[in-house]
Amino acid sequence: MLSKNKIKFINSLKKKKYRSEKGLFIAEGFKLVQELLEEGAEATLICATSQWLEHNPSHARAKIIEQIEVTEQELGKISSFKTPQQVLGIFAISGGLSEADDLAGQLSLVLDRINDPGNLGTIVRLADWFGIENIICSTDTVDLYNPKTVQSTMGSIARVKVAYRELAEFLEPWSRHPGFDIYGCFLEGENLYTAPLQNKGIIVMGSESHGISRELWPYINQQLYIPAFTRGKATTAESLNVSMATGIVCSEFRRRQWVSANHSK
Repeated sequence: MLSKNKIKFINSLKKKKYRSEKGLFIAEGFKLVQELLEEGAEATLICATSQWLEHNPSHARAKIIEQIEVTEQELGKISSFKTPQQVLGIFAISGGLSEADDLAGQLSLVLDRINDPGNLGTIVRLADWFGIENIICSTDTVDLYNPKTVQSTMGSIARVKVAYRELAEFLEPWSRHPGFDIYGCFLEGENLYTAPLQNKGIIVMGSESHGISRELWPYINQQLYIPAFTRGKATTAESLNVSMATGIVCSEFRRRQWVSANHSK
């Protein structure tokens, strides 16, 4: 049974202030909680219905500090959903990307001023799909552990490292790194499908409404553009949703890498 204090504590974690103070975040739903547990994330608390507990006996309690069986009604008092999804977990916030992590031999993402939780969560999921291990966000990008963001990652939050940095300060030394490109998406730039692309470097994505901040432009040495295919029409959509654009760009980078690897065999 959930006490009033536990209900109050869990609901407090829906606010960034308390997530930061406690170093904890909320994850809800069968798939999301299961993936986090399977990836070795530490759960300080699992609140689950008898149905979920019966179907998940394999989850050893080694990484679950406390587990409480709850009713659907109790779950409704702590859930962010209109219809609760059998299980809610409280997990420890991971350390994420550290200063010691070397990005030189890999492809990484930098996100500038992404405000929508769903977009950030989708980009984390895309990074996981395309084998991109590190994402660096501007300090004014939405919180990774916002419940809507966590939900949108569909479990990828357990496999992708995310850090928040002052981006100009972060990008400046990388812009001087030999043989290392920093790519940025702009409305004017080189066609993504014909531009030379490496399988290492940093891809900078800006918000749909503002694009990449001007202060970051000096550090970007490859400006890319996703061409629109209008079939002769005079007008087209003004821009792409940032998560859609990120998916297109990452896919083209990985396609080139795949083609290069297979042609060299």
